Amino acid sequence: MLIRISLIVAIVAGLAVAGLNFTKVRTDIVTTRADRDNERTMKEQAQTELSSTRRDLEQRTTELTQTKEALATTTTERDRAVESASQLTQRANQLTEQLTGTRAELATAQAEVAAYRQVGTTEFVANLARNLRQTQEGLAEAQVVIGTLNKKARQLEEELADYRDPRRIVYLPGNLKGQVVVSDPKWDFVVLNVGEDQQVVPKGELLVNRNGRLVAKVKVTSVQKDRCVANVVPGWKLGEIMEGDQVIPAHPAS
Repeated sequence: MLIRISLIVAIVAGLAVAGLNFTKVRTDIVTTRADRDNERTMKEQAQTELSSTRRDLEQRTTELTQTKEALATTTTERDRAVESASQLTQRANQLTEQLTGTRAELATAQAEVAAYRQVGTTEFVANLARNLRQTQEGLAEAQVVIGTLNKKARQLEEELADYRDPRRIVYLPGNLKGQVVVSDPKWDFVVLNVGEDQQVVPKGELLVNRNGRLVAKVKVTSVQKDRCVANVVPGWKLGEIMEGDQVIPAHPAS
């Protein structure tokens, strides 16, 4: 009987020990699985960050390449503008010399006409008058060409100055005054009644005011003989621009 009781106690003790060992092993298994899952999660996060870093590196490499290409293009365009401005300046100088020579010939022809008028040679005077008229017409054409070339040279000089210093200030005549003739609030541009005749140039800035109150600042984008188009400068729109509003230079020349 005692042996049986001892055997039962031993069996119960063994089962208790087995239960404790099972509980411990189960806990270890759960802990191991949790550690494995954490390591897997950390690995996936690291792989995701590595992929993102690679994408960022590729994007920055592409942007750097584009920037280099844009810089090379800008440098080429600047060199072309400098060369074109130099050629136009030379051409203008040549035409100026020709104009000076033509004026001298015109003065000589006028003197000859006056002399032969005194002599009274009608036919010769008529020929001289025709030559004089042709010379005057040639002189007028040369002046038009020189004016066109000078205008083109000034435009190229402005473009070259923009390449050298994109933030430079463009000055407009101090006595310049104009009005808004067209206003488009949707696209924030206006048409002004001043242009080349009033010495307005692209990228010049003007202040728009109404009854002495500042409404906006605009920058000229294109210029015609007596008109120009300007866009509203971001951050300077204090109210809606209306037709009839007054404009004055933001940077008047001294």
